[in-house]
Amino acid sequence: MVGGRFTLTGTHRGDFAGVPASGNKVSVTGHDFLRFKDGKISEHWAEVDMMTMMQQLGAA
Repeated sequence: MVGGRFTLTGTHRGDFAGVPASGNKVSVTGHDFLRFKDGKISEHWAEVDMMTMMQQLGAA
């Protein structure tokens, strides 16, 4: 099993989940966990802080 933490950054330039483009800068963190079997990914779990992202987009 492998785990990691990531940060996604970008600019809201298009419709996302029904929220029209705002031009806001967005930075979101999350975690990934992957289980391997026979050299291939057999399971994948991910968690992304969607509430923080929606707040940064001005939707929450």
